[in-house]
Amino acid sequence: MAEAAQMELLPASLVAQQTPVRQSENRLCYAIFADTHITEQELEPIVQAVPNAIAAALSRHAYYFVPLTIGETEETMVAPGYTIDLGDRAMCHRNVQFDGSDCIFISTRLMQDRFALAFEFFINVGHHFVEAAGVPQSFCDLVWSQALAEVRGETSQDSYESRRRALDRGRSDSPATRMAERSFSRVDQTAAGRIAEKGRVDEKAKSSFFESAFSDALAIYMLSLTLDFNYTDLREREYPLLAAPALAERLRHVAALFPPNAGYDFQISYRHKF
Repeated sequence: MAEAAQMELLPASLVAQQTPVRQSENRLCYAIFADTHITEQELEPIVQAVPNAIAAALSRHAYYFVPLTIGETEETMVAPGYTIDLGDRAMCHRNVQFDGSDCIFISTRLMQDRFALAFEFFINVGHHFVEAAGVPQSFCDLVWSQALAEVRGETSQDSYESRRRALDRGRSDSPATRMAERSFSRVDQTAAGRIAEKGRVDEKAKSSFFESAFSDALAIYMLSLTLDFNYTDLREREYPLLAAPALAERLRHVAALFPPNAGYDFQISYRHKF
């Protein structure tokens, strides 16, 4: 406790005001404050991995890499170093409005390695891009076709739950309703099926599913541009990970929409069993 007491917490707004902001080649703004345990030479390739078209939509955003972000009060605070006590109180990130810009403070000392730090950054970028630009219809069509085909798993807890809510209404229909639908002729049943499906689907949850699935896909895609990792590295215990072929299909679609910047390469490799 004495160690924590000796470390003065600073308002995030003050850190944003006093810390010089850099601009990567893709024109994304970021800053490094205090003892982050990561150098600019290590961080620059991560920030520059954001495709130019995505970075262009985030002109009012600035990403601050700080040791720890504390969000226990209404005013977000920043710790210039790490202690066990402050680490227990810290958050992975916190958004702060300052001087007309969205400032995102990312706690670098909570991340165990480069994979974790890069993924945290890209998850934020993905969400902010969706807020600024929305979800392309072509991606919506792709992921909805996968959902209707009952492809296993999803890419995050949010996308898994929103997809489940979107489709649960149809699955809970009574046997009498399903029997009535089967009584139509083949032609009439197809038309009625479209109408029935629209009525059964939870449209709000469906929209949330599109947004979360797209931001997830963007984050995983940008992560793949930064470092090599295995499909299993993305697995979480709370939900089943999206089946590998379906995930690959989403990532290829995102890569076509947002080609990598110069010096970066997108590739999916499959491990052959002998």
